[in-house]
Amino acid sequence: MKLAIIFLLVFITLQTSYSQTDSLKNSKLSFTADFRFRIEQDWDSRKSDGSYRDDRSRLRYRLRLGASYQYNEWASFGTRIRTGTYSNQQDPHITLGSGGGEFEILPLGFEKLYFRAKYKWFSGWIGKNTYPFEKQNELFWSDNVYPEGVFLQAHFKKTSWLPSFDLKGGHFIIGSSGRSFADDGYMEAIQLVSNCLSNRLKIFPAYYYFHNLPLVPDGNPSELMKYSILHLGANYKISKTPAITIGIDYYNNMQNYHHVESITSKVKKDKEGVVLGLLYGALSKAGDYSLGLYYTYLGRFSAVDYMAQNDWVRWDYSNYDSPAGRLTNFQGIEFMAGYQVGDNFTLKMRYFNVKQLVSYGAERENGQRVRLDIDIAIH
Repeated sequence: MKLAIIFLLVFITLQTSYSQTDSLKNSKLSFTADFRFRIEQDWDSRKSDGSYRDDRSRLRYRLRLGASYQYNEWASFGTRIRTGTYSNQQDPHITLGSGGGEFEILPLGFEKLYFRAKYKWFSGWIGKNTYPFEKQNELFWSDNVYPEGVFLQAHFKKTSWLPSFDLKGGHFIIGSSGRSFADDGYMEAIQLVSNCLSNRLKIFPAYYYFHNLPLVPDGNPSELMKYSILHLGANYKISKTPAITIGIDYYNNMQNYHHVESITSKVKKDKEGVVLGLLYGALSKAGDYSLGLYYTYLGRFSAVDYMAQNDWVRWDYSNYDSPAGRLTNFQGIEFMAGYQVGDNFTLKMRYFNVKQLVSYGAERENGQRVRLDIDIAIH
């Protein structure tokens, strides 16, 4: 927390200094900042015992400040701080008035801290950084979860018989055991990304292996799990003007949980997931608007539920003293409408309607939610 405050003071000082003495565009040192204000309403959220959660209205916000330094033509450093509690990796937003005391100090911490290198067709980074693999939504991995580890990428140019493609891979430590690397909780991944048919079709198959992850997050005593998830993802541009894109993601966890006694038999085989999306328009300049419609079906173990988005529903692990969300074992729809007010000013409304696939009690959980995000960015 103290380091984050020091970074904030340095950021303000340098930003002011550069704005007075030099153009940031010609500097090796660059800054970014963005602020989000969110209006949110939840209702019709049933628990597994058949009772209903109270309807909930919240006003929320998020602040992020970032800086990067281009050391030379091949090496750079970067960092970013954000609001959000340390105990919930999925959520950087703070609810107005949610503190334990009157106007208490807000939590602030690092979400990025990395060294990046690039040489010709090869690049990579080490540290903590943005999720580096191709994805078109947050149903498998939240935008707010920043992995720590080593990432490598190679770009291969188009040949007479093959389109150009990128090969990505990495090793990311989720929980260090303090013993052998083999005892760590970690994720290893490899992905191929290629654009075909005059860049209208993009395919990005991937394989993700998760090792020694707790069934229940945040240090609670629970069985350690493995996930072996095959992801087949693609999107196709039906039209460039107007922009219309369809996308699909298919997930299949090939790990066998028959021997895992702590998992109820009702969900041991629920390891597949599908996400379908239709997007109209793009938010690239002032006056643009966009509409989106998405359908999601995610089996309990088609993804790591506390690494995925926390947008669709209110379900969490509060019964285990964890604020992390449990965001699989559901099907539902999302409708999105966005408008680009200015170059760095965006409005986006999202509506979610979700129902649980397999109940853990007498009833299947469900819920509805609507959000309006107001985003302002400085680049």
